[in-house]
Amino acid sequence: MIKIPTKVLVVDDEKDFVEMLSLRLKEEGEKVTPVYSGKECLETLEEKEIDVVILDIKMPGMDGIETLREIKKRFPLVEVIMLTGHGTTETAVEGMKLGALDYLLKPADFDDLSAKLEVARKRKDEQEERIRKAEARFLLRKVGEI
Repeated sequence: MIKIPTKVLVVDDEKDFVEMLSLRLKEEGEKVTPVYSGKECLETLEEKEIDVVILDIKMPGMDGIETLREIKKRFPLVEVIMLTGHGTTETAVEGMKLGALDYLLKPADFDDLSAKLEVARKRKDEQEERIRKAEARFLLRKVGEI
């Protein structure tokens, strides 16, 4: 079976972490864009089609929760996986209430991240398919076919 690469945006202010995670994801066949701030994340989402954002919660300036709110407001179909340190698990749960798919504790186990990435990709694909079907039904009703 041919694997369709997931378009992943990795967002964290820790440059070494972003580069290592991006490299691992690319080795797995994903298309990865690394950025280092919430502001850069939103700018990139304006310019590129992204399936899943891996988003750190603790960042200077625009933190992960603020960034998540903007992502869900402006790009509701983009799935988000939050990354959190041990002290901010409550914040990660808050992120899930705001629309994040899930969260991982840093340092994240790569197999866990890969599994969550697969779930996120499938969820996005299913949502897009439901929207396409709804649009098709709408068009058929409009022209009197239903």
